[in-house]
Amino acid sequence: MLKGFKDFLLRGNVVDLAVAVVIGTAFVAIVTAFTTGIVNPILAIFGGDNAMGLGFQLVADKPATFVQVGPIITAAINFIIIAAVLYFILVIPATRAKKRFGTEDEKLTESELLIQIRDLLADGKRDAGGKHES
Repeated sequence: MLKGFKDFLLRGNVVDLAVAVVIGTAFVAIVTAFTTGIVNPILAIFGGDNAMGLGFQLVADKPATFVQVGPIITAAINFIIIAAVLYFILVIPATRAKKRFGTEDEKLTESELLIQIRDLLADGKRDAGGKHES
């Protein structure tokens, strides 16, 4: 049981996923700092004299009814920056590398695929029972 767990942990895709989560978290922190330090002050220019920031008041004289638009714009900018960086830094190079170095799997017809499955199942029965059942 422990050997299977060890094999699971040491598989390449589990380690890659763990690294991706850690790097992604660090990258989100960088983008958030960028938008907090640079984008939010720029958005504050459009907020006018309102001390609460960019948004609008639903009910006059009730600060709790202020709808903040600035954080929504900031979150959208965060998303666009992260998506653009992931696309241009990871997806495009990975796709090009896969096209260049990857092997193109031949497309099998449905009947060819079923024949391969049948043959694999037949080999498994032969190995398990010592004889072939038809």
